[in-house]
Amino acid sequence: MSSDDEAPKPAAPAAKPAMSRFLKSAGDSSSSDSESSDEESEMSDEEEGQKKPRVGRFLQGASSDDESDEDVKRVVKSARDKRLDEMEATGKLMDNALKINDWVAISNEFDKLVRMVQRQQNVQEPVPPFFIRTLANLEGSLTAAVAKDKESKKKMNASNARALTAMKQKVKKTSKEYESELKRFQEDPEAFEKEYQSAVAPEIAPQPAKTKKSKKADDEEEDEDFTTVGKGGKGISYAPENIFKNLQVVQENRGKKNTDRMEQIRILEKLLSVAITPYQSIRVLLALIAARFDYNSSVATHMPIDLWIAAQKEVDQLIAIAVNEPGYSIQEITEDYDELAERSPATEKDGIVRIRGSVMSFVDRLDDEFTKSLQNIDPHGTEYVDRLKDEKVLYNTICRAQALYEKTKQEDPLGRVIMRRLEHIYSKPDPVVLALEASVASSDIKPSVVLSSDGQTSSLIHSLCVHLYKSGNSLLRTRAMLCHIYHYALHNDFHTARDMLLMSHLQESIHNADVATQILYNRTVVQLGLSAFRCGLIKEAQATLQDIFATQRVKELLAQGVHQQRYQVLTPEQEKAERQRQLPFHMHINTELLEAAFLVSSMLVEIPLLASIDSEEQRRKVISKPFRRLLDFADRQVFTGPPESTRDHIMQASKALQNGEWEKCRDLIQSIKIWSLMPECAQVKEMLAKRIQEEGLRTYLFTYAPHYSTLSLALLSRTFSLPLRAVTSLVSKMIWTEELAASLDQSAGVVVFNRVEFTRTQQLAQTLADKVNALVEQNEKALDQKLGVSSSWNERADGGKGDKRGEQTQERNRRGDRRGGVRGGARGGRGARFAQGLGSQMSGNTQRNR
Repeated sequence: MSSDDEAPKPAAPAAKPAMSRFLKSAGDSSSSDSESSDEESEMSDEEEGQKKPRVGRFLQGASSDDESDEDVKRVVKSARDKRLDEMEATGKLMDNALKINDWVAISNEFDKLVRMVQRQQNVQEPVPPFFIRTLANLEGSLTAAVAKDKESKKKMNASNARALTAMKQKVKKTSKEYESELKRFQEDPEAFEKEYQSAVAPEIAPQPAKTKKSKKADDEEEDEDFTTVGKGGKGISYAPENIFKNLQVVQENRGKKNTDRMEQIRILEKLLSVAITPYQSIRVLLALIAARFDYNSSVATHMPIDLWIAAQKEVDQLIAIAVNEPGYSIQEITEDYDELAERSPATEKDGIVRIRGSVMSFVDRLDDEFTKSLQNIDPHGTEYVDRLKDEKVLYNTICRAQALYEKTKQEDPLGRVIMRRLEHIYSKPDPVVLALEASVASSDIKPSVVLSSDGQTSSLIHSLCVHLYKSGNSLLRTRAMLCHIYHYALHNDFHTARDMLLMSHLQESIHNADVATQILYNRTVVQLGLSAFRCGLIKEAQATLQDIFATQRVKELLAQGVHQQRYQVLTPEQEKAERQRQLPFHMHINTELLEAAFLVSSMLVEIPLLASIDSEEQRRKVISKPFRRLLDFADRQVFTGPPESTRDHIMQASKALQNGEWEKCRDLIQSIKIWSLMPECAQVKEMLAKRIQEEGLRTYLFTYAPHYSTLSLALLSRTFSLPLRAVTSLVSKMIWTEELAASLDQSAGVVVFNRVEFTRTQQLAQTLADKVNALVEQNEKALDQKLGVSSSWNERADGGKGDKRGEQTQERNRRGDRRGGVRGGARGGRGARFAQGLGSQMSGNTQRNR
């Protein structure tokens, strides 16, 4: 070896780790050869790379990667280039399959190719010439294959033959879609290629190296026309002259599978910001509001709240433009017009530009989405209260829409928007209505019907309902009537509400109405019963609430919950429909309060009746089956503890009233906590105490009349803490109605009881008369069901809209007169027992109305 070779030799062992001296002897013989070879290889490496800097062993991988990056440049392809490469790869597979006559593979690859082209069009890129060329070549190949049909079909298997037939149909359909491109390609392929290259030229241009710039510098370099790059890399110009073209592109992509809905909303927002004329603003707003509603396509979930607020503001903006620009009219039905051309009142014949759209549908959707959001939000959280605050702006938008339609005199949408406004205020207390109307008073666009200066909400409700009564839509008239009745009942005007309900004859035909109207009817009847209870009309309240509680489905009938029956299983579609029609929590009527009112009313009616009945036959006749069932269950209890629930309080109060312990009954009833939720709670408790005293007196007289010959009125007055005048009046009424067989001796101040005992024959005759009367009523109900009560759900059964059934009506009236008008005017259906419970005054009113 030369001296040059020996020079670096001492440095070589230094690079190797020192071996332990205890292992040297053991490894001398085995490692001598390997060490010498290692030294030679290291020396050769050093000779070859003397100029290269030495690198640590742990960094060698990194250095090699850097060297490979420098040697081979990485190619970064755009998304469009990747799609084109994928298309070309698919085309090669089709060519290979064509050589071996494999039409199954050709069919599969062709479907894939069509999907790629469709995806490219979704990102607003032109059709590549490669696809048109492949389509043209396929047509030629199919023609040749069909020409050799007889020879090829003998060699083809069944699946290949079916694929060939399917390809003929696919190519024919696709060629029809791209007919214009195929024609241009066949005329001049080179010109078609150049046209494609020029269309994608901005994308092919080399991009400058990225440099770090501040955000302000980027903003300064943007053009005034907001030319930006869209999702597919294609330039989109947001200039006023291109608004309609971009609007058409957005509308064409609406509803397609791979469309980015949020991107469409952003594009429309930019178009709205550059719109100049009112026509441009209206067109963009109509598309933008619809795009916001399209964002949430699911029926089960509600619209995002931020999108709802943005849509509400845009509807307000649209209404403001339509009101302030009388030359522009938004109508659902218009003549066809060029959607790419600018229009103004000067270019129209009558000076009015009619634009296809519907403000009312937007208002309906806003209201429905608001209700849906309240249905899906937890009502016991703060989010529900925050969401409920948006009702004020929604109510303001509805009133602005009403002002718009009053100005344009469009009757049909005007009736619908007034109904929407009425549904927001009919069930609310006065302070809430005043707060909603205050926002309308501060608005720049006001409807003709607003809250009067005296602040009477009844006059506002009356004005809105009268307008709907004049409309030609029978459904709106019915709903307006029910809302009007509900409002009167809410304000304790029971007699007006009752008369309106009976004169409308809705109870005869409501079963033919839609589900939402039936729910509104049930809510109105329940509110009417609560109104009678608050007014102290116990019998009327019991009779009104009887039909609702007899079904044992109170929550379902009021749309406040889904009732699960024992032997009935709802399908998912039925359960979804049930949940969609549920009312928001703030509109619920408290069912516990409702049950307390019904059971207390039943107690005050049933307990005196039970005390007055002698025979077991009469005892079976009940007025309130739910109350009687609870009372029988309470009687069967061996041990009765202190009351816990509302039912326990009422059942123990009923037992105390039966025993004549009216004070205990009063204390138990007044200790029910649910009364605090009723308006005018103190007055209701005072009324109940008075009614318990009176019914306690009646129960006492019925129970102990057989055991006395005379009874002092002064003693009754002291026992029940009633004035002597009130006791005298009550006893006189019982004698007059023949409930009590007695006479009043005012000089002595006593009640003289007359014992009247029926003979066995008289008792049997009375029982027979009752059974015959029940049989007659049952036959009449069967006749009504067989002949039909009414011809349609909005027409009266007695011929109020035409004498279709005059003879039958006269015959019924004659039968009713012979029986003394007991049944009155309400026959059959849900209103029969309701009419019976309101007494003879109602019967007379109904007959006069007939």
